[in-house]
Amino acid sequence: MTRENVQLAVREGTEVVFVERIAGSGAVPVLTRVGGRFALTATGVGLVLLAHAPADVQELVLSCPIKRYTERTMTAPHQLRAALADTRARGYAISDRQVTMDALSVAAPIHDSHGEVVAAVSLVVHHGSASTQALAHLLRTSARAISRALRPSTGP
Repeated sequence: MTRENVQLAVREGTEVVFVERIAGSGAVPVLTRVGGRFALTATGVGLVLLAHAPADVQELVLSCPIKRYTERTMTAPHQLRAALADTRARGYAISDRQVTMDALSVAAPIHDSHGEVVAAVSLVVHHGSASTQALAHLLRTSARAISRALRPSTGP
């Protein structure tokens, strides 16, 4: 039990839609809510979903004005392209104080039975309270388990 925020999100068009959020006791306050929408460019789940979105969706998002939530929010398209490439290469995204100055989000992709990224899961913790690598390991393990659960059963 992390006692932190766990979020599950999908991409709809050029936005993140949060389909589930579990807030632990003492969890860092977040700006998201179930059913709520958010920019793909700032949150951990958004970065995962954008990194695995079709190229035309990525270009559309990066060609529009990008909202700044904190002084750490990446708003330059070249910065975001590098972050998306890093996300694809390492298998998880990091959003460090990009939405609020007290939060760190680490997120991993959830794949369907065809290997397509259909959702993302994240932990949002107080900045400085946990190692990014430890969170990434936990998230990638959890995302793989969720991905396996999405696969159709082969029967008895």
